[in-house]
Order: sequence, then C-alpha cells, then structure tokens
Amino acid sequence: MSRNFISIITPCYNGERFLKECIDSVINQTYVDWEMIIVDDNSDDKSVAIIEKLSLNEDRIKPIYLDDNVGPAQARNIALSNSKGRFIAFLDADDMWHKEKLNTQVAFMLDKGIAFTYTAYEIINEIGVNMNKTINIPTSIGYHSYLKNTIIGCLTVMIDRDIVGDFKMPNIRSSHDMALWLLIIKRGFRAYGITKSLAYYRVVGTSNTSNKFKAAKDVWSVYRREEELSILYSAICFICYVFNAIKKRI
Repeated sequence: MSRNFISIITPCYNGERFLKECIDSVINQTYVDWEMIIVDDNSDDKSVAIIEKLSLNEDRIKPIYLDDNVGPAQARNIALSNSKGRFIAFLDADDMWHKEKLNTQVAFMLDKGIAFTYTAYEIINEIGVNMNKTINIPTSIGYHSYLKNTIIGCLTVMIDRDIVGDFKMPNIRSSHDMALWLLIIKRGFRAYGITKSLAYYRVVGTSNTSNKFKAAKDVWSVYRREEELSILYSAICFICYVFNAIKKRI
C-alpha cells in the first residue's frame, strides 16, 4: 500500500442491475493502488452473490455485509471506519467512472496541494447510454456559493484525509453528502473542480414531481437544521438552488 492509496466507498442496497458495471469501472481504472469497500445494506436481491463472485478474483474489493438495513449515510460511515486510504472517493452502486478518473484526480490534487476535489460528469440512462448531457462545474466553490448551487456530484468527489482529517457522513435521512461537503468546506477547505467529465451518473426510472419536491425539502432541511441558517438567508439560498437546479437540467 503506497502513501497515495485510495479507498473507494460504495454503499449497496438491491443494486443487482448495475453493480457489475459499477465494479468493472473501478477494476478498469488506470490507477491501481486502491481498495473498494462495498457495504451491502441487507439487500434482498442478488447483490451479495455478485459481490462475492467479483471479489473472489479481485482482492482489492473489500465486502462488508450488514444484517440490518441502516441506510446509505450509515453504510458509508461503516465503510469509512474500515478504510485505509489517504484519499477517499465515493461511488454508488448504479454509477460508473471513466477509466482515468482516479489517476487524473490524484495527480491534480498532489500537484496543486488540494484537499477536496470534484469533477464534471455525464448523465446516462438505465441501459448505460449517454443522454448527451454533461454536468459542467465551476473550477472552485466555497461555502456560500455551494449553499446556492449544490453542483458537487458525490460520485466525483475525492478528499485527502491526511489534510482534512477524519470525517463521517452526517446521519440524516438524505442530502447527507451535501451536509458533509459543507462541513469540510467549513473546516477551511475550498472545493476545486476538474472540468473534464470523469464519471457517469445513471438516471433510474422517471423523475417525477414528488421526487423533485422531496429533494428540495431535504435541501431546505440542511439549511435550517444542519447549518442553522436564518429563514431569510435560507430563502435566498433556496431560490438560487432552484434556479441552478433548473439550469442544470436544461
């Protein structure tokens, strides 16, 4: 294990449809010094069988099987507590990476002395076809700008734990990744973006009005409960969030 070892954090719940593609995208990385900690959150499909089969021939895959469903935030925290890497990356079981993702990101961080990075990414459909939609990103983002534009994709993030220190996902119902990025930024670490698209976010099912309303409600909850913003500033941030969310989908 080198000094620049990467731990990849992957929660999985009933991920049988896309899990092999996800794992293959990690195995195919040009950067080879990594471990992939897959926490199966008590799946009742074939996820465990897929993980067991693929990990037999790949000792860098480290499975953890839970007897009870704890949710994605706690599953990620269990993976974090078992991780060995200096660098932490996140990848959900239905998403994928470009083969140069880890190599490009680590080189960028080491060259610039940066602790927290993210990248642009592509949107793909359920069968993995590119939907000709790239989520373009700013080259850097701070606390107040991120409150108004939650542009950081969890599947693109890499954090240098040697610089940032230990951390864990806030154990909240959802938007725990947003809450974590805010916590890290508040420690004094601005997030820096790599504008090259290096990941593939899979849209599963039809995005409907109720899901969008739930996402917006969760963002509001982070403003008020986690960040303890005033109602007025929360409203200002929320208006900007909605505008940027619409712009992202155009």
